[in-house]
Amino acid sequence: MGQGHSDEHVARNVSTEQLSHELALRFAKKCFTPLEITHFKDVFRSLADEQDGMQYWKEETLCRFLVIPDALGPGPLIYQMATYLGAFPFPSLAPSILTIEAMLKVVVIMTERYGTVLKRGRADRNKLLFRSLAVFDRRMSSVYEKPSQELLDSVRDEDMEKVDTRDAVLEEARSQAAGQEPQSALGFAIDKPANDEDEEEDDDELALAALDSLDAIEVFKYDQRAADTKIHHAQIPVDNFRRLLMLLLVIAPLNSQESLSRHAERLTPTRVENLKRVADSILWSFTPEQNAGIFYQSFNKIIPASLPYMFDGLNPLFEHFLFSKNIDLSKRKRSSAPAQMTSPTVPHVVDVPLEPLLPREGDILNFDILSQISFFIKGNNLFRRLRPLYLGADAGFSLGSIEQKVFNWRAPSILLVSGTRLPSAPEGTRERSFADSLPAKRFPNGVSGNNSHGKVIFGAYIDIPWKHTYKEAIGGSEMLLFQLSPLHEVFRASTLSKDYLTFTNSGIGFGCPPPRSKNVSGLSSHTALGPVSLMLDSSLEFGVFTHDSTGGGSFHPSATRNSDWQDRFEIENLEIWGCGGDEEAERQRAAWAFEEREAEARRSVKMGKDIEADRALLEMAGLVGGHGNSGGSMG
Repeated sequence: MGQGHSDEHVARNVSTEQLSHELALRFAKKCFTPLEITHFKDVFRSLADEQDGMQYWKEETLCRFLVIPDALGPGPLIYQMATYLGAFPFPSLAPSILTIEAMLKVVVIMTERYGTVLKRGRADRNKLLFRSLAVFDRRMSSVYEKPSQELLDSVRDEDMEKVDTRDAVLEEARSQAAGQEPQSALGFAIDKPANDEDEEEDDDELALAALDSLDAIEVFKYDQRAADTKIHHAQIPVDNFRRLLMLLLVIAPLNSQESLSRHAERLTPTRVENLKRVADSILWSFTPEQNAGIFYQSFNKIIPASLPYMFDGLNPLFEHFLFSKNIDLSKRKRSSAPAQMTSPTVPHVVDVPLEPLLPREGDILNFDILSQISFFIKGNNLFRRLRPLYLGADAGFSLGSIEQKVFNWRAPSILLVSGTRLPSAPEGTRERSFADSLPAKRFPNGVSGNNSHGKVIFGAYIDIPWKHTYKEAIGGSEMLLFQLSPLHEVFRASTLSKDYLTFTNSGIGFGCPPPRSKNVSGLSSHTALGPVSLMLDSSLEFGVFTHDSTGGGSFHPSATRNSDWQDRFEIENLEIWGCGGDEEAERQRAAWAFEEREAEARRSVKMGKDIEADRALLEMAGLVGGHGNSGGSMG
């Protein structure tokens, strides 16, 4: 008993470097197969530099291996993230040298393989990624300039002064156990929060789980207070975040056995400009016009609400570390393979042509908009899974064309509409007629972002097949309403009302009550708009998006903006894309063929053999002939 207690006490008092080493060993054993570790070691050692007997990776090596596109310029940022994550779970040791142990931890975190070891940290990677991107010193005020290495070193030196020795760590742990707050743990006055009431405690769940698994929580708690400022004082420089967003858009469709070079080949100057526009739409959702950078409070609200899958592309990118071109599995004898490698083996990256991400690009949906949508709809439902059902530019702008092209698609679909905001005072007969059909405008236009031309893009994810609606709307709880430009935001379905989708002769509505079949005396004849809704008129010429922050409708209001707005716009393009493959397309063709046969059968109904008798019967009924009879009156 006594010996066991002594061993536990010793384990808790080891240095941070030793604990970091133990965590790397545990990751290697629990998070990878033996074959994957073999590939990882070969990849690292074959490209590593060496100095004084230590192997490490430089920034150039990391960027060259991952094939980070120079045209986007995110290489230094990816390296900065890696040097921070390599020090996990001790931020005081960052930036770390990318040794094989540090790089192993980077791969574990980037690929989210830590779940087998860190049971409590399954959903906290985003906070760690924010830390790796953020600037923790207010002297770094220029958001368009990369912090100098000297400045980073000076910040690190200030942090390291607080954690010079293991004795300081133990003293802090004892002070905390006694309920005291040592002066050394208070940090700088600038680091003390002005108001903590609305901020969560700065506990990194992943790091806590890691140290808990090593029985070293006391060390972690001291290191967190001594080595970092409060997370809500940190910020990500806007230009850095824009470069990262552009990279994330490019790697969104990447898989673990596909080289990024294939996607980088399409980075023409025009494509880079388009990427920047899409990235700016996302960036504006973090309100950079109000802040010098991206703060954790907005980051933590917006990512789960509107961008839950934004970082998913990092997983396959860093899984490239687990595929070595130097190891040829075909030359290995099965009899010599260890028993632990009986699980599915890791195949080589084979350079074979892949199916296009889209069968064709639309006027709205291109590769970059597709990647943007994959930030809130899982990519495996989008990439190589979308089919153009209706393209207004090809099929014509009419409800009948939509019915002909979209009905009988028995899988989810995505509607996209783009246009230009209407002036506050209607111009022309058509605009005035549209304005007269709506309730008086109470809200201002939405934000313009970097778009000075009034261009807007809205959309909806429809989780059920389309059909005509009469008294009741259709749709399910998985439906989404979203805006892609000039600002990115997602509005999720609510259960307060189920007016998700209406398709009538009056137009298409999302979040709008079904139109009344007859005007009721005393009630307004205007089109009813929901609190958060998108409505397209019957001619598909105009649309209106409404956001009432009080909510109460079929879609939740913005999770980040408490303002009200309404955008009335002239429709320029309208597209509906089906989510599905060949099987869904074949079902739609079969359904259309069945309906066509039924219609043909109704058209080909023949009269009896005695045509004269049949005609006389119809004349008696007043259905044919010019007798003007009312048909069957008995006087």
